[in-house]
Order: sequence, then C-alpha cells, then structure tokens
Amino acid sequence: MTATRHEYGEGHRIMVTGGAGFVGSHLVDALLGRGASVVAVDNLVTGAKENLAHLADEPRFAFVEADVSQPLPRDPALEDRFDAIMHFASPASPVDFARIPIAILRVGSVATLQLLDRAVRDRARFVMASTSETYGDPLVHPQPETYWGNVNPIGTRSCYDEAKRFAEAAVMAYHRELGLDCGIVRIFNTYGERMRPDDGRVIPTFIEQAVHGKPLTVHGTGQQTRSICHVSDLVRGIVALLDSGELGPVNCGTEQEMTMRELAETIVRLTGSNSDIQYVDRPSDDPERRRPDLTKARAVLGYEAKVAADEGLRRTIAYFAHR
Repeated sequence: MTATRHEYGEGHRIMVTGGAGFVGSHLVDALLGRGASVVAVDNLVTGAKENLAHLADEPRFAFVEADVSQPLPRDPALEDRFDAIMHFASPASPVDFARIPIAILRVGSVATLQLLDRAVRDRARFVMASTSETYGDPLVHPQPETYWGNVNPIGTRSCYDEAKRFAEAAVMAYHRELGLDCGIVRIFNTYGERMRPDDGRVIPTFIEQAVHGKPLTVHGTGQQTRSICHVSDLVRGIVALLDSGELGPVNCGTEQEMTMRELAETIVRLTGSNSDIQYVDRPSDDPERRRPDLTKARAVLGYEAKVAADEGLRRTIAYFAHR
C-alpha cells in the first residue's frame, strides 16, 4: 500500500463523508465531473439534502444518511470496495462548538478510526479534511505545515481543534504502521455557495446582516485577519492532493489576507447596503492572524488560488440572495 500518483475519475468508486455539507457537496460535484462514482454519507446534522438535490438523476451517485461515528449501515451503496475514502464529516462552525461538542469530538476520533479501518480493508487512498485551527492562535505568521501550533486544549474551540489534531495523528499512525496511502489537507477559511445562513462564521453572518440592513457585528477592533478562500479553489486543491499520492499535511487556501473590518466594508460595498459597522466583544481563543504558507502546496500540488475576493464574495452574495 505505497502512495503513488493516480488520477481518480472514471472507473473509480469514492466515498465522501460529510458529502451533503458545504465543502463536501462541492467535492462530490468535482469528483462526479471527472467520471468517478461517488457515495456521499452524511447524518444531516449540519449538511442538507438540498445541496445534493441536483444529483437526483445521476446514476453514478448515491446518498446514504448515516452517522459515520457509528458503524456504517448495511447499505448496497457501501458494500463494494472503494478506491478512495475522503473524510470531510464534521461540524466546523463556532456555533456548533458550543451546541454539539461531543459529536464533533466523536467524528474526529471514533469516525476517523473506523474509516481508516475501512480504507485498510479496501486498500483505498484515505484523504482527511483537517483545518487551519490545528495552528490555534498562531505565534508564527504565515503558518507553514512545520509549525506545531498554539492551541488551548480545554478552550471553547478545543472540541474542534483537538478532534482534528487527533485525526491527523491517527492518519499518520495508520500510514506509518500499516503503510496506508493517506493525505491530509489543512483547510483555511473557506466560503462560498451552500454555506448555511446561520453558520456563525463571519462571511455568511456579514452577508445576512448587510442584505437586511442590519449593523455588521465585527469582533474586537476588527484588526484580526483571515485569508479567505472560495470553495472552488479549495476543491481544486483537495482533488490535486487526492491524485498526488502526497501524505501532507498540506495547507490549502489563499494568501488574500484581510482584516475583519476590511471584509465587512467589502461586503457592504458589494451588497450596496447602508449598514453600519458595530464592534462587539471577541469570543475566547479567537485567532489574531491567519494566513497559510502555500509553498508546499505549490511545490507538490502545483496549486494556486484563482478566485479573487471580490469575485468569490459576489458569487456568495448572489447565492444567498436567491435562497
């Protein structure tokens, strides 16, 4: 089970956990677009069937409603061998950290181990969605994959941060001990169509506030930064990692770093809103700065983000306007 470069597409079966979610559903579309057969598994805690409704008549697609933290159900779509398993199941919103922390811990730990076991059985490539949250509130900027992070293990965000850090450790253990073909992608601040309006993350929150003429609630002084990445760019990077045979971890995102005040002002401008900006208290453990070092992604994946912030935000605003 050595890692080799291979283009996954026609003739391959791929499982995507969290396939009805924001990123997962776009990944499903990309894999189907390459000719692969895809089974999406999702318990719909944060995902939505409407994200996959356009695939109702697609013969190469199947949806299984199930919690991957439990043993996979006996379902015909899950019986045959998979060529790749892509583990993208996990609530990832700050509102979820307070609402369902135990479920988040279980999907990062129990589910990851069970899916790794299935990948061993199937001799499948296993790709795991990790996160920039593994870096915590970073003391190194921008963040390279070699940085170990600055994470509060008992803070309000720890259910997500530490679940992902455990999942990375599990992937590495299966790779080292069993030779499993694995890849880890660390995802940075992704946005775009199919985000939940009540997601709790900054971009859908700002858009909803702006289009309804409400003040945009900026945490703290608004000088903290994020590097926002449109979901189409992220998915290109993920698929490149799948094909590459690279172990990682590999950062995936953009270097379009902006302050939260700048982001708020941009959304007000693009929506044509008259909303004001209102400053509110920052949540605990909120990272001060966040930008990926993409040197490795460029070298091993040939990855480069293409969607400028204004363009991606316009697409996202249009999506919310037509919901």
